[in-house]
Formats: sequence, structure tokens, C-alpha cells
Amino acid sequence: MNCQRCNSNLILSIGGKCSDTFFANFQDKEYDGYVPDDWNIGGGDYIHIDVCTNCGQIQGNFPIKPQQRMVTEER
Repeated sequence: MNCQRCNSNLILSIGGKCSDTFFANFQDKEYDGYVPDDWNIGGGDYIHIDVCTNCGQIQGNFPIKPQQRMVTEER
């Protein structure tokens, strides 16, 4: 895999299993639950992000639509 921005092959692949305990905070909005499928960071119980260690670009389709950015839920 090469970076979509700088074409470097120095891609760090990050993943993890959350078991329903994923948490995110964005502009004073909080989300707690399964990893959302439409945030381009994984889905369900799994997080998966590829980052270029040369330029810092997160790989994938971004930006995401405003309605996808954060769902507010009570914690």
C-alpha cells in the first residue's frame, strides 16, 4: 500500500477489537458504543486505521459527511 497523498510506502496499520467499548469525542459531542461503519475507521467491534508515517495522512475516504461525524449519546 502506498500513501494516497505522498505515495510513500511507510504505512502504519493500526487495529483493535473494542468489544462494545469504543469511545470518541469530537467538538463537545460524545459517542460510546460500537465502532460506526461510516466513519472510515473500522466498524462493529473493530478499529482499523492506516496512517502514513511519512506525511501523517490517514488513508481512506475523507472528509466524511457532516451527519456522520458524531452521534451524541448519553454516557
